[in-house]
Amino acid sequence: MFLTRPMVQFSVDESVACRMMTNEMQFFDPKDFTKGIVYRVRMPGIAAMQLASAPGSHVAGFIPEAKGIPASVQIFSCDKDAQNQVIARRSFFRCSTVQFHWNKGSTGLLVVSQADVDKTNQSYYGETKLHYLTTDRAFEGTVPLKKEGPVHDVQWSSSGSEFAVVYGFMPARATIFNKKCNPLLELGDGPYNTIRWNPKGRFIVIAGFGNLPGDMAFWDYSEKKLVGKTKAEWSVTSEWSPDGRHFMTATTAPRLQIDNGIKIFDHNGSLQFKKMFEKLYQVDWKPEAPERFGDIADLTTSLNNITIDETKKSGSAQGSKSAPASSKAPVNTAAKPTGAYRPPQSKNTLAVQEQLFGGLAPTGGEMSKTALRNKKRREKQKEKKAGEGSSANDS
Repeated sequence: MFLTRPMVQFSVDESVACRMMTNEMQFFDPKDFTKGIVYRVRMPGIAAMQLASAPGSHVAGFIPEAKGIPASVQIFSCDKDAQNQVIARRSFFRCSTVQFHWNKGSTGLLVVSQADVDKTNQSYYGETKLHYLTTDRAFEGTVPLKKEGPVHDVQWSSSGSEFAVVYGFMPARATIFNKKCNPLLELGDGPYNTIRWNPKGRFIVIAGFGNLPGDMAFWDYSEKKLVGKTKAEWSVTSEWSPDGRHFMTATTAPRLQIDNGIKIFDHNGSLQFKKMFEKLYQVDWKPEAPERFGDIADLTTSLNNITIDETKKSGSAQGSKSAPASSKAPVNTAAKPTGAYRPPQSKNTLAVQEQLFGGLAPTGGEMSKTALRNKKRREKQKEKKAGEGSSANDS
């Protein structure tokens, strides 16, 4: 989607602030906006822009295709002394919109170009291509994908040295590339359209959400191996916890009006927690810096850092439930069971229930209709037996 209204973008350290206006990008002094525009980068026809945020050293702008002139993406330096000097450029036809993906370090930019019409008539949803540009001009071209079809999702690792792509007609393929655009690891084919790299850069989930059945494959990138597979049907959103250990999926309204709820999985795909809601509009992990947490063997729980919104968003915080901010308690705080056997994947469920929802059952603490009928039937039988016993004693 084109950016048609002014929107100020900031770098992570807030040292750079800029916005897109007609035919130019405008830069401000974040410490003193009263200075107004401190300098401009002219780009006639600009329709979208994206500031590299970590650090804010470069900015990319997009000019759509028009009157036989190809669309183009251009990268500029944010240094005032180097303004209006194009650092890198990529031109291409059959493109009406783009998505920008900067890496950490601001040295590489992935551009997903989208055309409304696929001239090959292979896709109803148009045509997509994945382009890659580096600020040192070591690479300016198309990412060499080995399967024809759309680019479903792309994401950089936390280090900024690798990126993962899900692409191709179904069953889609997932591949990890290095920053030189060479393939490093094939993650296989399947009904996938989503990829999520955890904040620590070690684990990856490839999944098929939306109109796909919800298959998920968990990979340990450090070991280059698949560690688990599972499903999360009807998922609308998904996100790793800040510590990189837990993966949450959610079914939310208004996208889906039934079966709203959340599921939380371990880093190997085992289900740790599930809770259903009559209506769930948004759910997010409490923001934390991934650097606060250690390696996987030393990670502490982040399940109590979740914020859930069961009320329709209206600019008010009323109705939201925010769990305590402490993350020092281990996940497995429940006593070891001595009664009925519990499967390994549910060993932390009790602790999670107590921390988040005061011990409610994983399905929301409410009995099903069948269970409620059975309970009432048993109570009536007990009352009947008690009445018969008292009558016998009277006689």
